[in-house]
Amino acid sequence: MNVHSQPVDLTSCDREPIHQLGHIQDFGALIAVTADWNVAFRSANLDELLSPRSSIAIGDRLSDHLSADALATLRERVAHAREMDEVERIFGVDLLHDNRIFDVAVHVTGTYIVIELEPTTRDGASQQTSTLRPVMSRLERMSTIPELCEAAAKELKTLLGFDRVMVYRFHPDESGEVIAEAKERELDAFHGLRYPASDIPKQARQLYLRNLFRIISDVDATPVPIEPATTLDGAPIDLSMSTLRSVSPIHIQYLHNMGVKASVSVSIVVRGKLWGLFACHNYSAKVLPFPVRTMAELFSQLFSMQLDLAIASAGHKVRDQAHSLHEKLMSVLVGGGSLSKNLGLIEDSIEKIIPHDGMSAYVDGEYTSRGHAPSESEFAAIIPSLNTSSTGSLVHNDALAGIIPAAAAFADKATGALIIPVSRRPRDYVVLWRREMARVVTWAGNPQKPVQTGPDGDRLTPRESFAAWKEEVSGKSSPWTEEELLIAENLRVTLLEVILRITDEQMQERTRAQERQELLIAELNHRVRNILTLIRSLIGQSKSEANDIGQFADMVGGRIRALALAHDQITRKQWSPASLKELILAEAEAYLSGKVDRVIITGPDALISPEAFTVMALVIHEMMTNSAKYGCLCDRKGHLEIGLEFNRHTDLEIHWREIGGPPVKAPERRGFGTTIIQKSIPFELKGSADVRYELSGVEADFIIPSNLVEPSENEAEEDADDAANDNKGAYRVSKSDRRDGVLVVEDSMIIAMDAEEMLSDMGFANINVAASCASALDVLGSSSPAFAMLDFNLGDETSEPVAQALSERGIPFWFVTGYGEAMEKLSRTEARGVIQKPYAKSDLEKIVADLKS
Repeated sequence: MNVHSQPVDLTSCDREPIHQLGHIQDFGALIAVTADWNVAFRSANLDELLSPRSSIAIGDRLSDHLSADALATLRERVAHAREMDEVERIFGVDLLHDNRIFDVAVHVTGTYIVIELEPTTRDGASQQTSTLRPVMSRLERMSTIPELCEAAAKELKTLLGFDRVMVYRFHPDESGEVIAEAKERELDAFHGLRYPASDIPKQARQLYLRNLFRIISDVDATPVPIEPATTLDGAPIDLSMSTLRSVSPIHIQYLHNMGVKASVSVSIVVRGKLWGLFACHNYSAKVLPFPVRTMAELFSQLFSMQLDLAIASAGHKVRDQAHSLHEKLMSVLVGGGSLSKNLGLIEDSIEKIIPHDGMSAYVDGEYTSRGHAPSESEFAAIIPSLNTSSTGSLVHNDALAGIIPAAAAFADKATGALIIPVSRRPRDYVVLWRREMARVVTWAGNPQKPVQTGPDGDRLTPRESFAAWKEEVSGKSSPWTEEELLIAENLRVTLLEVILRITDEQMQERTRAQERQELLIAELNHRVRNILTLIRSLIGQSKSEANDIGQFADMVGGRIRALALAHDQITRKQWSPASLKELILAEAEAYLSGKVDRVIITGPDALISPEAFTVMALVIHEMMTNSAKYGCLCDRKGHLEIGLEFNRHTDLEIHWREIGGPPVKAPERRGFGTTIIQKSIPFELKGSADVRYELSGVEADFIIPSNLVEPSENEAEEDADDAANDNKGAYRVSKSDRRDGVLVVEDSMIIAMDAEEMLSDMGFANINVAASCASALDVLGSSSPAFAMLDFNLGDETSEPVAQALSERGIPFWFVTGYGEAMEKLSRTEARGVIQKPYAKSDLEKIVADLKS
């Protein structure tokens, strides 16, 4: 028998919209009613299905025919099916109160409620989703996508009892391929067959995303028409979400030519996109009970989630390979030498990860090649074209001559290229080459002839011959996969780093330092201007609130302190999101002098982005100021509860509740502080602020949008650190720890004075400050400090000579730097650690604690 190797569900051609076929399959019946449950559509076999009761006519009220209990159940389920494309399933319903049992599907389409009925038995719903638990457990053990798909095909074949189950995957060009198959032994294999994109029309793909399950129980059955065919205005009922919807005669003809009598298609949807289908064939008619179909649909959804995990795992594996490649190349190339001379080392490292036939390097005008690659003159001919591409992205093609005609000169050596730019100026490249490969793709028919003229006109008529057709593609190499491109991008970054290392390091460092300085100056100028403008505005707005100069000074000072606190927190995190809990506690400490236990914060900590942090600092400051002056913190009785939570939109909600304070009344006039509280978050952050002056205390609810906030991943660790700090209190150095004090090497007088003051507060009496290496070495010549803090960059010198002297004498020391990129370099020295500027007293306390450990 000539069997058509066509597993897909070709439902109609472009001329015949799927939802307008106007027929259903004969193993069930359909009723469509209006909002007041009057019958608007019905299937022609409804009387036969519901006999011996009286027939249901168009315009009848459904309540005149169905039992009260059944109608109540339907009404309840309709209330749950109001969402678009949502189908409610009801198993084992006695519709007519005559002990005849039906499975029912209910959904809403437009202004109609569609009710679909299938006869069943009382034990028809006995197959529950618990059957899937051991099935999914077995699938979870599969580690790769091919293994998972093969196992899923076998499991679904067992669940449905069909003769053949295939996993059909869509390619980026919308063609498809059978990548897994479970079948009866005597059947021909379809595994590996390819199908052109036109075999599944665009509208059919869209429907597969909406309606996941498709069944044809008997290709020889006569479809049952819907009565009437259209409404009075000529519109047919939309059957897109129907479980009984019939199919195009064209698809039925396909199945006849294949010898298939029944088929099922179940969509595989990954991250909202149609990844593929489970295509199931049976060579005799087969009606699947509604519960079994529901279980199959659920199986596909669970499989899709497992497939998503497998895809993500494969992506992690690729990233691990890319990282491993980076580490390997850096280890073999770190010794120096030109990139061209190390081409063999590079190729040996990547040949198993990115298959290729040859490799070229063109760096600083020097050309080197290995394997199947163009000559130097042939490569020189394509350089002008390469130089028109972006310097920061890969160029890849499986037929390079198609985009660069000059590449045709070496097509006998290489046709495909993966071109990796590895510098900005001059243009340097590393290129992987692939030779021409006659790609043999096994198609289930000729993809160049998807449309033929048939009895119904120009339609997707089934092909007369279904023998496998092989398409040989010449002039192309094997394509570069997404995984290979990901590794190549990582390789680009690695080689760029190598290039920078093996060129004149001093010149490049000087250039980078100048660019960095200019950038820092520009950034500093921008930030200083912003902060000065903000402070000027604070002063201008605050003077209208103050009654005297003292109050004015307090207001401005408090607000500037809040800004300084916010700036300190985000700069300590290298201008990254900072903790909201730390901000609240710092503001509370300013008023409660260590009695912050009166401020109770519940819920997860949140990290506020830098652009929102100063706004939040001002709002929290104003709220805390009001609590301390007029609210629950103004006496010894009250306390403040602040609840933090992330809602379902991942926005942060802040609930401020003042409890136990004096009676509160709303302010008679809106001052600048009130304006900050009520308008800053809505205006600047696009969030919301709701402040209520209840008699029992101020209540406020703030919402910060999710794009400006994220949960703190280190909350548990930070809470443990906070608890430990609370238990030990502020550190005070003992006399036995003082020795000859501390050496501070710092060329900024203000920073040095700040460090000296913090150390003095901790109990150190002999603090030596040096602004240069010479001064620091003089100090070491006459004293032996307990430890030293060394600013790494001291104007036109570094503190490395001082670090060497300290190492020789066994004196522990810490480097201090404001340059984040220096952290890794400094951490490889004999220093006990690296402190990031700006530092705080807690950083110094950790140093002393480290000395004790």
